[in-house]
Amino acid sequence: MKNGIHPWPMNEVDALCELSRTTFVETFAAQNTEEDMAAYLDSHLSIEKLQEELTESSAAFYGHYVDGQAVAYLKVNQAQTQTEQVSFEGLEVERLYVLKAHKGKGLGKALMVYAEDLARSEGLAWIWLGVWEHNVAAISFYQLGGFAAFGSHVFQLGSDAQTDILMRKRLR
Repeated sequence: MKNGIHPWPMNEVDALCELSRTTFVETFAAQNTEEDMAAYLDSHLSIEKLQEELTESSAAFYGHYVDGQAVAYLKVNQAQTQTEQVSFEGLEVERLYVLKAHKGKGLGKALMVYAEDLARSEGLAWIWLGVWEHNVAAISFYQLGGFAAFGSHVFQLGSDAQTDILMRKRLR
């Protein structure tokens, strides 16, 4: 695949599964139990679950490719596929992950700009997301990008009910 951001190919669910699981473990394994991580990976990042999500008409995955390999990815949701039914017209960034070896190279920012452009092209006024309250680096990243907190919700990681801060950014 050519370098840059591209829609995730439907026939590459295995690669999406591997990237999703690897980035999730790199990001959260140190702060969570093996049991809770395994439960989440099995229920939310399995090949079957990702295949189902890839076919959702109001959700989309995008990969950021470097040297022909996907090293980061983005999942966005609209309408009924959003994890929360918000009271404003917005695009949800459900997942934005970068492989540890590629962090600090602007790939996450590029994916977020891409998501904002998608939202604008749909005429949406907001872009929003949920971020774990203990993921200080991600919260800072989103704040620097113009996001502000507007609420919270529970993110179930295995048996651990965690709190995600809901953040949004006005686009128009």
